[in-house]
Amino acid sequence: MTTQPTTINPFGKDIIKVETEWCGRTLSLEINRVGFRTSASVLARYGDTVVLGTAMVSPNKNAMLDYFPLSVDYEEKFYAAGKISGSRFIKREGRPSDEAILIGRLIDRPIRPLWPKGYRHEVQAVASVLSMDPAFRPDMVAMVALSAALMLTGAPFEGPVAGLRIGLKDGKFQAFLGHDDLKEGGLDLVVAGTKQGIMMVEAGADEVPEEQVIDALAFAQEQIQPAIDLQMQLCDKVGVKAQEYELSLPDESIQKKVDEWTLNKLGEDLRAPYPERNEIVKNLRDAMHEAFAEEIEAYDDMRREYDDAFTLALHKDVRKGIVEAQTRPDGRALDEIRPLSSEVGFLPRAHGSSLFTRGMTQGMNIVTLAPLSYAQLVDTMERNEERRYMHHYNAPGYTVGEVRRLGSPGRREIGHGYLAERAISAVLPSESEFPYTIRSVTEIMSQNGSTSMAATCSSCLALMDAGVPLKAPVSGIAMGLMMGDDGTPYIMSDIADAEDFAGDMDFKTAGTEKGITALQMDMKVHGLPVDVLRKALMQGKDGRAEILRHMLTTMAEPRAELSPYAPRVEAIQINPDKIREVIGKGGETINKIIADTGAEIDIKDDGTVMIASPDGDSIERAKKWIRDLTAEPEIGAIYQDVPVVSVLDFGAFVQIMPGKDGLVHVSEMADKRVEKPSDVVKEGDLVTVKLVDIDEKGRLKLSMKAVGKN
Repeated sequence: MTTQPTTINPFGKDIIKVETEWCGRTLSLEINRVGFRTSASVLARYGDTVVLGTAMVSPNKNAMLDYFPLSVDYEEKFYAAGKISGSRFIKREGRPSDEAILIGRLIDRPIRPLWPKGYRHEVQAVASVLSMDPAFRPDMVAMVALSAALMLTGAPFEGPVAGLRIGLKDGKFQAFLGHDDLKEGGLDLVVAGTKQGIMMVEAGADEVPEEQVIDALAFAQEQIQPAIDLQMQLCDKVGVKAQEYELSLPDESIQKKVDEWTLNKLGEDLRAPYPERNEIVKNLRDAMHEAFAEEIEAYDDMRREYDDAFTLALHKDVRKGIVEAQTRPDGRALDEIRPLSSEVGFLPRAHGSSLFTRGMTQGMNIVTLAPLSYAQLVDTMERNEERRYMHHYNAPGYTVGEVRRLGSPGRREIGHGYLAERAISAVLPSESEFPYTIRSVTEIMSQNGSTSMAATCSSCLALMDAGVPLKAPVSGIAMGLMMGDDGTPYIMSDIADAEDFAGDMDFKTAGTEKGITALQMDMKVHGLPVDVLRKALMQGKDGRAEILRHMLTTMAEPRAELSPYAPRVEAIQINPDKIREVIGKGGETINKIIADTGAEIDIKDDGTVMIASPDGDSIERAKKWIRDLTAEPEIGAIYQDVPVVSVLDFGAFVQIMPGKDGLVHVSEMADKRVEKPSDVVKEGDLVTVKLVDIDEKGRLKLSMKAVGKN
């Protein structure tokens, strides 16, 4: 039950609320109930999901910065899902989870390009999930909340934006699906855009064809419009006052000097393969510094002004070459891929390893296998599960020729690793087919564009080298786009840094011969139509195929055998009711099995027992021990060399398996008459018996004389 708002706003402002129907539920945006001292704050509600979007915009610019100081954060609150963190030691929210960082990036990417170049006011946008409807993920509601808050600040944000997470259900596209439906449908696609076009795309897919993805993009672009219109309605109702600001742009006189100096020094003179081109550019920049040494030395920050102007001149030259002559900075044609090379198995002790090189971009990947007990426990607001496949990405400063302090992975490293992980996840074998935890680590060795796709390709090769039975090999490629003044799109395959920095779109596509497994698109222009993205996707498909053909010449299929240094893992199934017998009182039994055999043992609630060890004999001994503990007596079965545990006047009790004793009556001890059981057996003797019956009380009837008889 909800009550009518009674909050008193200390500034005397009325609560303003707008709402609309959106994808089957009511979306509402409300201001002036909370967040009184923010630049703007919006409560967005969709179903039972409530997200607070707050925006803070500094009134003054920071002239010392040479970048736009925007931060976008997504805050998971466990109380929103009615949960307390499952961690034994930490019960309050602290460092954001990888999931929260990835969602923060997801929201940031369509918002960041919509600010004017040279804007240097600090902007902080924070989405806090206050209540979570478990029927769907709250991230797209958070995107709307933050976009609306930024619009209300009056800052020069050229939104609004909205996004949807699209999946397939019963063969049809649908938004706001639950986790299980997204997984079963084989498509998890996020699309964000403006009124004019698409700004950002990210997807994980189960080998979905390009044409189907294109249809999904068109569906999403149409469906986000009500959320965009609602934000505009809210702005109109509030009456937003535009912020006064001053842009930090290169001095026009400096730009003119540098443009004149570089005249006839760019163009064909710079068209050379990497790294030769980089050396030419460096020498040209040094010459520019010498030419303007007097001006540069006059002021401390003047070198940066001239460098910025020189960089802008380079970007103009790159665009000119591509748009006017369809020639790229390194001389390639638009659809030409840089030289490829790869190798596998070059690290002797690693379970799997590879080195993948494309031009000057190089990724080394190392795969490590471990028992399923090493799976990562994921404990977030939305998820409480195990993660058996992990892809980690590292790119230190030396990979771009810079001196940087080493530290924990940043948002970029986490994002690139996750993209490569999604690209491979669709082709991994099931847990029952390959009962291992898999860690794939990409160590970038050199960067010059598209390292996330180098991570994907190198990971695929290393996994095959490790003997992981992938359903199909995966390759990836980064594509770029430049729009001509007449609106003609020029699409480039396998972009390098110079094209990325000067271009209008950067998108990565990964997949198999059948279709896409991962997709990520980011626009630098204010939205692109679906038709342009269609052309880029289809050209990317051809590029992926070329890279895949190269990879298959290095390794055509996964190795049949694991590395001798990898643990062997085997699974057996037991009756779940028998789990306690394997574990024993206080873990006594299972600890004894582990200590005596040297194997690692992990038991799941469904009775699946994973036994791991580099030694096959150790696994066999542990399997036999567990099977003996959990075996059920079977009528007609013969049990050899089992011990006599007690001898009585009427027969002897024999233990046919741990905890299972049966009676051999004196009449069943031999073919001839036996006067006393002690004449035939004594306690501790090993005998062979046959189980001939189990009575209604579960008592076992054994026979020694029936052994060998049909």
